[in-house]
Amino acid sequence: MAVGWFYLAVLALCSLGSMCILFTVYWMRYWHGGFAWDGSILMFNWHPVLMVTGMVVLYSAASLVYRLPQSWVGPRLPWKSGHAAMHLLAFLLTVLGLHAVFEFHNHAKIPNLYSLHSWLGITTVFLFACQWFLGFSVFLLPWASMWLRSLLKPIHVFFGASILSLAIASVISGINEKLFFSLKNGTKSYSNLPSEAVFANCAGMLVVVFGLLVLYILLASSWKRPEPGMQAEREPTRTRGWVGTPEVMLEGERGLAEPLLQKRS
Repeated sequence: MAVGWFYLAVLALCSLGSMCILFTVYWMRYWHGGFAWDGSILMFNWHPVLMVTGMVVLYSAASLVYRLPQSWVGPRLPWKSGHAAMHLLAFLLTVLGLHAVFEFHNHAKIPNLYSLHSWLGITTVFLFACQWFLGFSVFLLPWASMWLRSLLKPIHVFFGASILSLAIASVISGINEKLFFSLKNGTKSYSNLPSEAVFANCAGMLVVVFGLLVLYILLASSWKRPEPGMQAEREPTRTRGWVGTPEVMLEGERGLAEPLLQKRS
């Protein structure tokens, strides 16, 4: 039943993630003229699309790799490699998104990194870079000892969820900032809630719902990959046979096993 609910949640995530990207693309194309890569305002339009795609949707997909039941058995290296590769792709898209906004600002002689949105965003990207480097060097390369990995794993997990939360906050503040800049005149002010504002607000709410569902899956204990040995401990003793003493058997089986053990002795 837990596995069924997990795949249902994954299906919902795929739908929500696709809608987040499509809503952002449509917003930039319909209300802001589309896309270009020439330093103009059309180059800026790549910024929200790449940040939502990389820092939110693809980052979340990479974070959920270890929640797939298929990753619970067999070697971990292929799943670690996929986890790292997807995060690297998300980071590259994020860097392209930053380049788009910096290039536009420099071309239009607009100051960089002056707003709360930009501070949140650059902090999130910096933490993402540190997180990826730590994960690659400690958890993917073979040099690190098991005690070091056990020590750093809770920190790695904590910052993984924290970076996603910061990314969502950055996206929401960015949508708000873009609407305030775009809807300045009296006929289309933000407070009058024109169609662009309604659409962009809905896109922001989709990002919030998507992020909350991802965080729920990451924190749900029943969907976490079992630690080594936990599955064996959870198995009924009858599947391993009555070997050893009654102290290692389930309480309900001890009474049934004692007569047989006495006969064997």
